[in-house]
Amino acid sequence: MRTRLVGGGDEPLYLPADASNDYHQIIFRSDYAASALHEVSHWCIAGERRRQQLDYGYWYEPDGRCLDQQRKFESVEAGPQALEWLFSVAAGRQFRVSIDNLDGSDIDPFPFQLAVWQKVRFYLAYGLPARAAIFQLALQAYSGSQQITDSKHYHLEIIISI
Repeated sequence: MRTRLVGGGDEPLYLPADASNDYHQIIFRSDYAASALHEVSHWCIAGERRRQQLDYGYWYEPDGRCLDQQRKFESVEAGPQALEWLFSVAAGRQFRVSIDNLDGSDIDPFPFQLAVWQKVRFYLAYGLPARAAIFQLALQAYSGSQQITDSKHYHLEIIISI
């Protein structure tokens, strides 16, 4: 499970180990902390088989998605964005839900924001995936931030007012 978090990418990307690298790489955009936390959240959710595939074997439709494409995108993004929110709190950082579709159809973001919030509540009630729990504890130890279970960080109004 040798994996490195690498900043400075033009676009986020997960590269599994291969003949030229004996470690996996989670590449995050530029040097944005939010991008790093988001990409790590995908890694925390991906199973062993997915971690052997380029970008975990997921499809990605770029910015400019129609409503159907956007809803499909949102169906697989609620979990990673929920973990990103929890990681952001653990790191003492602000979080903002991203619909990642600035040039797409006019889309009401509330259903997706609600889905992310509900997934956060699920993780708080039932626990994080194992790798996510380890990463969250490391973030907390490094940043000295408060417990992620403090409900003051997870009000729905926080994400819809930004």
